[in-house]
Amino acid sequence: MTRKERYEFILEHFRNTLPIVTTELQFGSAFQLLVATLLSAQCTDKRINQVTPELFRHFPDAQTMAAADEEDVLEYVKSVSYPNAKSKHLVEMSRMLVEKFDGVVPDNMAELTMLPGVGRKTANVVQAVWFGKATMAVDTHVFRVSHRLGLVPATANTPKKVEEYLVKHIPEADIPKAHHWLLLHGRYVCQSQKPKCSQCDFEKFCPKLMANSKLD
Repeated sequence: MTRKERYEFILEHFRNTLPIVTTELQFGSAFQLLVATLLSAQCTDKRINQVTPELFRHFPDAQTMAAADEEDVLEYVKSVSYPNAKSKHLVEMSRMLVEKFDGVVPDNMAELTMLPGVGRKTANVVQAVWFGKATMAVDTHVFRVSHRLGLVPATANTPKKVEEYLVKHIPEADIPKAHHWLLLHGRYVCQSQKPKCSQCDFEKFCPKLMANSKLD
């Protein structure tokens, strides 16, 4: 099976099985999505969804979080990974949002990545989920699954290279959903340590013996 055929088969499968898909993070505004996505780095969405309701009850928008101290925010996020750094970033990010953007979350990569703690992946999630843009966020799940399924070559050895390759080969209309398709497949089926190959709809042509599959 050629790589083009892989794309066609995998995308058509997801279009039919998961026509409506979005992030599992819970949020009520662009700001809350940005906060939740920032917090989710190296942490599960399940944990973030346990933390954010109380966090957002006290700091629902950029203005209220900008007025807080880092210690105030830390109290509500101390159970996530790297809580000290993240609480610092959240307060600094909120203050920049208020000072530079009147509290409104920007809709483009350049301005989003100006914000403290916001990297390319977080910016792409916000652009795709909230603004509906054709951006591809590459986290560890997307990176792993893209290689295992042979969607990208071995030379795509960084998240940015994987992002660029996927965007080039996935139809624009599918890109916002494709991030979630690949992420969920990696989270629940093609897991890092113990992939559930018997439950995988792509098992028949999974290139697990290819040098770039990263699958033992």
